[in-house]
Amino acid sequence: MESGKETNRNTKITKSYYFRKEYLGRGFATGCGIFIIVLTFAIGIFLLVRGTGTFTKFHHSIAEFLFSADWSPVDTAQGSGGGVGAAIFIVGSLLTCGLALAMITPFALGAAVFMTEIAPKAGEKIFRPAVEIFVGIPSVVYGWIGLTVLVPFIRDVFHAKMGGYSVLAASIVLAVMIFPTITTVAADAIRSTPDSCRKAGYGLGSTRWQVIYRIVIPASKNGIFTGIILGLARAFGEALAVAMVIGKTKSFPKNLLSPTSNLTAEIAADMGNTASGGEANMALWSMALLLFLISMLFIFLIHLISGSGKKKEKD
Repeated sequence: MESGKETNRNTKITKSYYFRKEYLGRGFATGCGIFIIVLTFAIGIFLLVRGTGTFTKFHHSIAEFLFSADWSPVDTAQGSGGGVGAAIFIVGSLLTCGLALAMITPFALGAAVFMTEIAPKAGEKIFRPAVEIFVGIPSVVYGWIGLTVLVPFIRDVFHAKMGGYSVLAASIVLAVMIFPTITTVAADAIRSTPDSCRKAGYGLGSTRWQVIYRIVIPASKNGIFTGIILGLARAFGEALAVAMVIGKTKSFPKNLLSPTSNLTAEIAADMGNTASGGEANMALWSMALLLFLISMLFIFLIHLISGSGKKKEKD
């Protein structure tokens, strides 16, 4: 009897121990999740308060900020009356990011297909690790290589008037930087396509290329679009590498060989040199708020694509 009571007591102690351990782990995970949510909201509220100062404190219009090219804010704590038109920087960001995406997407998609469908063993052991190495390279390295190699190359080959600092140089640097993001996400999406789809295609007499572009690519298009959006989001948020090669001139580019500036480069260059609470400082915070809203838009698009993919799978 005593042995049975001892066994029951040990069992209760063991269950109590694992019960406390489970709830401790669950509570820790829940706390971390809540902290991230609160931190995200705090960042959003902070940017909203600081970024709207241009329109509430200095009474500039949103239309002026988005569509005017007059960038001449007053750089004093109490001064006002300058122009806060950020159209040059918005156009610079859209142009460089769009061109980078157009240049690198075919190569990234081709690399993803190669490492998953053409040579999966070599792709998994050699090509994928090589691609992922690019993710860990600091932005300043990309910018320095662009400054010392790419900019002189563009200057000598295309005889650029501004010494090679241009939209083209910034786009190429951005394209190389977003290549691993698009490639790895697209490869994961292609790899997740069920083998039964491939076998069905081969069973109908399709060639390997027909299976890839008629079955595999359409089946994984949601994941591929997600990778493209993630790459575009990183391109919009990149500052240092772009600032080193874009030229940082406050003018619209006349062509791809012309210098210009973008949102992140302007924020990085001027934020530390403006008076806190002044018109120039608030205008830069408005740019930061715009970038935050663009990032939220990208996240919304990713969730929208993922949701539509899950809905199609259920149907």
